[in-house]
Amino acid sequence: MESGMISVDRWSRGSQVYFLTHLHADHVRGLTPNWTRGPLYCSRITAKLFPIKFSGFDLSLIRIVEIGHWHSVSLLSPSSGSSTTVYFMAIDAHHCPGAMMYLFRGEFGCTLYTGDFRWESTSERAQNGRTMLLNALKDLQLDMLYLDNTYCNPTYSFPSREVAARQVLSIISSHPNHDIVIAVDTLGKENLLLYISRVLKTKIWVWPERLQIMHLLGFHEIFTTKTSLTRIRAVPRYSFNIETLEELNTIRPTIGIMPSGLPWAQKSARGKDNFSFTWHTNITTSISTSKTIGGSLTAGSYDKYIYRVPYSDHSCFPELETFVEFLKPINIKGIVSSSTSYVEPLYHFGHLCRTQQESEFLFQKLRSKGCEKVEVIHAKSPFGDTSTVPLGRKRRIRRIFSTGNHVSRVRLLRRERQGVKIVDRDPD
Repeated sequence: MESGMISVDRWSRGSQVYFLTHLHADHVRGLTPNWTRGPLYCSRITAKLFPIKFSGFDLSLIRIVEIGHWHSVSLLSPSSGSSTTVYFMAIDAHHCPGAMMYLFRGEFGCTLYTGDFRWESTSERAQNGRTMLLNALKDLQLDMLYLDNTYCNPTYSFPSREVAARQVLSIISSHPNHDIVIAVDTLGKENLLLYISRVLKTKIWVWPERLQIMHLLGFHEIFTTKTSLTRIRAVPRYSFNIETLEELNTIRPTIGIMPSGLPWAQKSARGKDNFSFTWHTNITTSISTSKTIGGSLTAGSYDKYIYRVPYSDHSCFPELETFVEFLKPINIKGIVSSSTSYVEPLYHFGHLCRTQQESEFLFQKLRSKGCEKVEVIHAKSPFGDTSTVPLGRKRRIRRIFSTGNHVSRVRLLRRERQGVKIVDRDPD
């Protein structure tokens, strides 16, 4: 597709129409209440939540896209000036309320942009999405896949959210005399909170903005802003830290739960050393009194109040591999240019494409030279947390860049942002 036609989760000038996958902050960076650059397509739920995020936004610019149906928009080709029709379909991304993938087709071919998504093999919603994609692609070949590569690294293999939710519940149940603090974002993890509330038959405290969102989503009786009604609190992730939990424990026993697929560590504001956490992949639903829990953090010197559970709204590596193998695109690009993988999906999944890409042959050549050893270092994640990064793999990428073949260093290490202009060349 030519530059100057469609942008997804990118809000700079130069496109005729804009598509939003979901309302997380990293996908609306650059979008403001004063937006006037063109119509904005999104899901019905996202449109419903829009006034909270962007008070004063001109809602007449919003176009609602219904899931599972082909829609069309007539655009002008910047090169020829002639009219062309782009068809698009929204598919449930199973990430957070309102999150969607977009499938585009037209004279340029066929492109799928996943946005952030979770593709669980045991999920009925993911199976519905699979059927929807199968039907939509029945007579088409997928030319380009823009993939959520947040966890595009074999290091990341975690359980379904259903299994992780049971683990969270087990942690809570094993601390009947403790207050519970769960770190969440302004949008997302609703199913986890609803599951806890339903099984334990309790309300859950949320902050006022979160309560407003819950009410808009139709949950009126489960959440409260009165701390006296419950011992379980969902707090903003940015306020979740060891210092706060230590202070809460001077008042009454309190533990914190961090539901996330991302390994992380905290540094004390009082000058303590970095805390060292260990990631476990042998997921269980039982609780160990030593706090060495499958999928959690091994207790360090200062983390006795915190449990880490791999409840993620992003697909892990095996799910991404299954997804790419299912679609068999001709080419793949990652939508996250600053992640703990530091590798374009083509590195891992190029052999699953219909036509193996040139870069994949280069990767295979490097593998044959014994470059598989990976040295692990600590590096800053895009969330400000400390994560493990495969240094050896990063070095391999530099060597590939130096050849000038297919994968450019500029594209992989470009400034942090999500989203792309849908074009058949690197927009940068």
